[in-house]
Amino acid sequence: MSTSQPTVADRRTFAIISHPDAGKTTLTEKLLLFGGAVREAGAVKSRKSARTAVSDWMALEKERGISVTSTVLAFDAAGRRFNLLDTPGHADFSEDTYRTLWAADAAVMVVDAAKGLEPQTRKLFAVARRRGLPIVTFVNKVDRPAMSPLGLLDEIRDEMGLTPVPLLWPVGDGPDFAGVIDRVRRELVAADRTAGGATLGAEHRQPLDGDHDPDRWPPRVLEAALEDVELLDAEHGRCDPDEPVDRDAFLAGRVTPVLFGSALLNFGVSGLLDTLAAIAPPPGPQPTADGGLHPVEGDFAGQVFKIQANMNPRHRDRMAFMRVASGRFERGMSAVAARSQRTYQLKYAHQAFADDRQTVNVALPGDIVGLVNAGDLQVGDTLSTDGKAELAAIATFAPEQFAVVRNRHSSTYKQFRQGLRQLDEEGVVHVLRRPEHGDQEPVLAGVGQLQFEVAAYRLETEFGAEVTVEPAPWRLARGVDEAATGRLRGQRGVEVAADRHGNWLALFESPHALRWASKDHPDVTFAPLGLDAEDT
Repeated sequence: MSTSQPTVADRRTFAIISHPDAGKTTLTEKLLLFGGAVREAGAVKSRKSARTAVSDWMALEKERGISVTSTVLAFDAAGRRFNLLDTPGHADFSEDTYRTLWAADAAVMVVDAAKGLEPQTRKLFAVARRRGLPIVTFVNKVDRPAMSPLGLLDEIRDEMGLTPVPLLWPVGDGPDFAGVIDRVRRELVAADRTAGGATLGAEHRQPLDGDHDPDRWPPRVLEAALEDVELLDAEHGRCDPDEPVDRDAFLAGRVTPVLFGSALLNFGVSGLLDTLAAIAPPPGPQPTADGGLHPVEGDFAGQVFKIQANMNPRHRDRMAFMRVASGRFERGMSAVAARSQRTYQLKYAHQAFADDRQTVNVALPGDIVGLVNAGDLQVGDTLSTDGKAELAAIATFAPEQFAVVRNRHSSTYKQFRQGLRQLDEEGVVHVLRRPEHGDQEPVLAGVGQLQFEVAAYRLETEFGAEVTVEPAPWRLARGVDEAATGRLRGQRGVEVAADRHGNWLALFESPHALRWASKDHPDVTFAPLGLDAEDT
């Protein structure tokens, strides 16, 4: 990675979102390859692959060939400093994705060309839209049999409410895939294929008009693609080379540039980088707790959006990922947390590149800094020079599944408690405690079952506490006042528990149980949680 420091206006901080198996991790690797951050891409092609992706550092991810944590990567390319936030694709980790999107200024939505818009793609799109992020769409895997490209554009328009503007158009699919048409430069683009796409092959461009090598561009396939492009030109007009996409409409979330390609074979990746460099927004003002906007100019301020422990098992450390919101971060500076008014000496600041690290001496708005062992910092905390700046809180997801966790060996009780506290602070799961059970049988709350599996895995491998995790009957939760908890105990289908902040929750076995409790206790307010509360 380059140590140069482009200006704030040159920074592009973006997240990648997708349904599982759409090729998000492979695309991440190829962006790093094209950006010069790695010499050879290590795409995860199967669970049995001997090579693992640079961006998947956790052993569980390497074993399963999936991403279940967010990863922060930075590199310089096309005259820009890119901060790439790779998010989990699995639905069970939507909350981690949301926290990561909070630190991004734009999103790349990866769509499987054969499957179109899948359920998790829609959910993550809704999360990105809630955050107000402009979206670039990358339709991946066109080297496999795919849906009609025009049909995919219709899906994006009809189901996402976005106007798609295709910039790269596929020439064939599956075994007939020959390359892409660059609608901006009016060129055919092909590239020499390399073994597994792990290294870059030479790129070949030629004008759309004129003769074309039939060995490289099969006439039948090329003719069909050119007919599609003629239809697009007739309907939308040709792409203006100076402004291929209406940038105001893009930033407002009305338009999405669409690039068809194959991350595995390195098609479309450079076009995606160029598109992000050209139209993705630089860091701008961030929302504040009082409903205002915090400008990028002025004194230093930053917000923690992610906590991760044991990224380096040799050091058993704890890293707080902070997005710089304003001013200039300098290693060794003092900063004050708005929540606790505690002063921190920010001496151990790193930039994470998967499980590798580089010391960060200076960072500007939009950059992501990993603060190592920074005490009791929590997700959402604002650090600033004087402790007066406070950025808007990062909302959580209302839990949808619950489980009871038990420590299997009394000798590891200390490790059990320590591990649960850490996982709770990271947001891997939410840990609740019932008055009658205390720390003996905590309740894990989350969006999906995989969160519980990851929690159990990490409790054992990182903290040395073997546990059993049993499904619990509750299906939804509401916030309640502590004064109401005594009356709710013993209510059919209801349990009460508290989170680590001392907030009380009523857990219900079904919506019917919630209605019964509301009828029996009309004076009790059952408040929606997290993002659900924002929607009411």
